[in-house]
Amino acid sequence: MSYSTFNNLSKNFLFLILSFFLLSCAGMKEDKIAETSEKKHIESTSSQERVPALEKVSDARRVDSIHGSSFFPEHKIFEHDNYFLYGAEHLKLDNYYFDFPVVYNKKVKKWVNYFTTRGRGSFERYSARSGRYAPVLGKILEDEGLPRDLIFLAMAESGFYSKAKSWAKAVGPWQFMPYTGKRYGLKIDWYLDERRDPIKSTFAAAKYLTKLYSLFGSWELAAAAYNAGEGKIGRAKKRYRTKNFWKMSRGRYLKNETKNYVPKIMALAIIGKNLKAFGFKNIEFYDVLDFEEISLAPMSDLFKVAEILELDFETLHSLNPELLRWFTPPQIESYKLRIPVGSLSVWNDKSPKVQEYVAKDFQLYKVRGRKTQLRDIAKKFKIKNYVLEYLNGKKSWERLQRSKRIILPFRQGQSKKAPMYADLYEKPRKSVLKRKAWKRRLKIALRKGRKISSPSRYYVVSKGDSLWNIAQKTGTSLNTIIASNYKLVKRGLIRAGDRLIVQ
Repeated sequence: MSYSTFNNLSKNFLFLILSFFLLSCAGMKEDKIAETSEKKHIESTSSQERVPALEKVSDARRVDSIHGSSFFPEHKIFEHDNYFLYGAEHLKLDNYYFDFPVVYNKKVKKWVNYFTTRGRGSFERYSARSGRYAPVLGKILEDEGLPRDLIFLAMAESGFYSKAKSWAKAVGPWQFMPYTGKRYGLKIDWYLDERRDPIKSTFAAAKYLTKLYSLFGSWELAAAAYNAGEGKIGRAKKRYRTKNFWKMSRGRYLKNETKNYVPKIMALAIIGKNLKAFGFKNIEFYDVLDFEEISLAPMSDLFKVAEILELDFETLHSLNPELLRWFTPPQIESYKLRIPVGSLSVWNDKSPKVQEYVAKDFQLYKVRGRKTQLRDIAKKFKIKNYVLEYLNGKKSWERLQRSKRIILPFRQGQSKKAPMYADLYEKPRKSVLKRKAWKRRLKIALRKGRKISSPSRYYVVSKGDSLWNIAQKTGTSLNTIIASNYKLVKRGLIRAGDRLIVQ
């Protein structure tokens, strides 16, 4: 072959390669333009319309999963952070991928068995409610840079029930304690509790979970800290010298509640993303949360607003679970009230004046004593002082004239023990009362007891012993035993084998 012939062939070959490359780039460019156009179309809709719309696109392709959880089409599995569920291949699941670590071990298997047998009814109720809230929660978590599958943490906490309340006074779908809720921007007072709001509380939960993950670098430990507190998990990490939750949970330091918490979340995720594989084929999901908004003045009567909108009070309240009372908070100049889709036109057509729905129908209380102060009435009805101060224009320490009428924040015709005021009259659990009593006893012992600084005699606890009978056996006062063994007895529990200083 001559050099010129070879040169011609080389040119032709290079021309073919260049043509193929240009055609490929053109195809890629067209795909990119189409993708950009679709993205712009989605982003042009309002935020309230956008969340349900995005969920419908993905959920139409995966009816086998809890709506709002992560979704990995086969061709996009490796484009996102994902974790494969090893050890569960024998279950023949449809979905083995999650966007946070999930394992299948004995503890997880125990919870999978529970939710598919005795707890099956609970799982079906949680799943039905997930249709309303999980798509919105999942979208917020993703927007905040967190795994969507953390919605199963909310499922474990509350079953997606916005009014859920624990014995420890944790409230809402994410079960925030009062201090933690306020710490992450949620308002909590006599009038409203934003822990109950599924959207506001999810933003707060996203902030908290982000912090926990940055502290521990592990989603298992972040979830455990969400349950037990970051201090508890931090101490457990130092005590056991490990970052592995499963090794940590073998010890006695973590409570059983926390040891079961992480496997429970994982079990819910496994079942929730493989509904058909576990026999959940006929779950009737609630409609996705959707609403419009109107602005209300302070102290607006929600019963009157509902009447104007031609709704019942319960329907209005279900969209605004953060509101604890029958009127809007007096300190909020313009309260954004959520109303059902389609009700905004009714409101605008009627154009009601503020005077038509301002709260006026308050119950009155007649002062009987001669030395009664406003705070005495607040205490009688378990109302915060500042509430009565605002309604009556008086200070809580002011003395009231006999027979004077005092405005109470209850609506005319309502019982003071109606469900709306249940938080005012609820009784704490016996375990809570016992814990408070024990704390009081500890304070007395520390004040009156003599702490033995140089012990010469110990008592080894036997089965059936109590601090009281140990004091009787040893002749050492109970206060001295508590003061000298405070670190051991402060939880109110001694075990066989414990060594107590008695002399």
